[in-house]
Amino acid sequence: MNYFSSCFLEAVPRALVPVTAGDGAVHTPLLVRDEQGDVLERLDVVLRNIAELRKEVEELRNSLQHLAVEIVGEVRSHLEETQKVTRRRRFPFPRERSDSTGSSSIYFTASSGAANTDDGESEGGYTTANAESDYDRESERESEEGEDEVSCETVRTVRRDSLDLVNEDETHLILDSSLEEGLGQLLQQADRLHDGDEQEKREGFQLLLNNKLAYADQKDFLWRLARAHSDMCDITEDADEKRSYASDGKEEIEVALQKWDRSAECHQWFAVLCGQLAEHESIQKRIQAGYVFKEHIDKAIELKPDDPKSYYLLGRWCYQVAHLGWLEKKTAAALFEAPPTATVQDALQNFLRVEELSPGFSKAGRVYIAKCYRDMGNNTAAVLWMNLASELPANTKEDAESERELEELRSVWEE
Repeated sequence: MNYFSSCFLEAVPRALVPVTAGDGAVHTPLLVRDEQGDVLERLDVVLRNIAELRKEVEELRNSLQHLAVEIVGEVRSHLEETQKVTRRRRFPFPRERSDSTGSSSIYFTASSGAANTDDGESEGGYTTANAESDYDRESERESEEGEDEVSCETVRTVRRDSLDLVNEDETHLILDSSLEEGLGQLLQQADRLHDGDEQEKREGFQLLLNNKLAYADQKDFLWRLARAHSDMCDITEDADEKRSYASDGKEEIEVALQKWDRSAECHQWFAVLCGQLAEHESIQKRIQAGYVFKEHIDKAIELKPDDPKSYYLLGRWCYQVAHLGWLEKKTAAALFEAPPTATVQDALQNFLRVEELSPGFSKAGRVYIAKCYRDMGNNTAAVLWMNLASELPANTKEDAESERELEELRSVWEE
């Protein structure tokens, strides 16, 4: 007999009820001795049942905890498979346009709309191709938004249900581990698509958009999303679409910079998107964007001094500034106390630094080196770097432009 039962046994005899009213009332026990024992035995049975039930509840809780983890994993796998099918369905064939427009210098060119043939005012410009129609883009966006809402709501529902089944600390560990693993795979796929052709860049952009709600608070995801906007700005022909991609990408990377000011990639892609957006602005805003570009590229180099891309971008900026046209120089002098200054020698040093960090980094980079030597009057070195540039494939649209420019340089040299 347990402690509770013995206490009850001692208490029950004191429970008396009056048989008759008045001062002479006779009191009798509520239960007789045998009945008290029977009640105590039943209480013991109830207590044992409660203990067994508590054990079963704990076992059930543990089972549901593992089940919640499995459900989250299955939902994620299903979403990834759905996204693969969606990408294959959405991009069966690339679109092409026969018409194309010239691209002005990213930061300082004064021309608007028309093609610019002056070397000093068109270097580093972005030419684009294979744009999608407005109707197609709107239709795809509506479809993508619907898919995002359904997919993300499914994940949220599973996570809310699982939170009720596991402890708070265990929940964070489970979900953080799952999210981290999924994010790593997503970023690897995004990098691979970014290095691919235009079709793969479109797929990479869509892949990141589809996962924005799940990873919008991740630094490495956000700067890649901004990079994907830059890719879309590059490969799109329509001026309004180019401006829209650049503007949206700049907004994404601004959010990242507010949280991660010490990220070299965030500064780098903020600079790039500022330059792309400036192509569609007035000459004053393009000059202002040039200051912003230089500031953030310098910051990116400070934070990550072994990244060849930052030196390439800085070299291109220096080359453009060194070849500013008369109108840009006068405008800069009138608007700013200290107009931007750079020389061809500055540009050359940055391009050579790129080759030092990553030999053969880009065909365009070697063409720039050849042009720098040409401008400085060192024809022997210019020819050498022209030949070295010819050895590299044209992996990007900018490389393809540089290859055409390389042919023009050769023809001029032969004359």
